[in-house]
Amino acid sequence: VQLQAFGGGLVQAGGSLRLSCAASEMIFSINDMAWYRQTAGKQRELVATITSGGDTTYADSVKGRFTISRDNAKKTAYLQMSSLKPEDTAVYYCYGEVVTIVAGAWGTLGAWGQGTQVTVSS
Repeated sequence: VQLQAFGGGLVQAGGSLRLSCAASEMIFSINDMAWYRQTAGKQRELVATITSGGDTTYADSVKGRFTISRDNAKKTAYLQMSSLKPEDTAVYYCYGEVVTIVAGAWGTLGAWGQGTQVTVSS
């Protein structure tokens, strides 16, 4: 069971990046999905969530600048980040409640993607 996050990089303040989170073939579908971020020495912070129906929530620090979306057919979630600030610098992780085979039967479990580094220079 695997989610793969990619799209990070180095960008100047005020710029934009788009992160993607794709599911492996072992995943049949994904319920709620989310993006988190973490900086060294700090706890992982919830950035945005999206339900399978498309309802979204955002951390106050990113409201109006970040947009979470998903393509259920592609089993992929996105995080469009605009007006980036140096304080957005972090490793970004995607998370999903995935439907997959668990112990020989369909089940749901939480899956994390590997982190992707986002660095915003001032």
